[in-house]
Amino acid sequence: MRKRCRSLLLALRIMPALDRIDIELLRALADDHRATVVALAERLQLSRNTIQARLARLDRTGAFLSYQRALSTAALGFPIEAYVSVTVRQHELPRIREQLAEVPEVLQAHGLAGSVDLLVRVVCRDAQHLFDTDARILAISGVERTETSLVMDEVIPYRVTPLMGLAQPQR
Repeated sequence: MRKRCRSLLLALRIMPALDRIDIELLRALADDHRATVVALAERLQLSRNTIQARLARLDRTGAFLSYQRALSTAALGFPIEAYVSVTVRQHELPRIREQLAEVPEVLQAHGLAGSVDLLVRVVCRDAQHLFDTDARILAISGVERTETSLVMDEVIPYRVTPLMGLAQPQR
């Protein structure tokens, strides 16, 4: 976990600051993620080449997350979503991470500081499938305990737009 925290802190220091145009471009994309480069150029009153170059730089620097995030798991036949809190033997975490990644129902996993080591987001077809998925996670050697919480509703969907008003552009 400490190694992960150090790499996160290093990434935060390396992430280049965004200027006002970058933030405006990201806001435009948040408003319409399907906007073409030409439409973005018109909206921001910049050249197509400028927009293309900025998009490429933003992509290289990690400003964009996976496009998979925009796909509906329910549309794929997995309407049940849950979070599995996982307690592990710390020294086995690298292998546990690899084995978790092999479970197709695992969408995402986060390493945590505190009483729980991992928070794993899973999707399933039904309650039995969730029970079986939890059992597979628990069966991974080094996993000591799991606790599963069923998602009842998405109260606030994933969002970044409100942060754009707080972002301080580099000059």
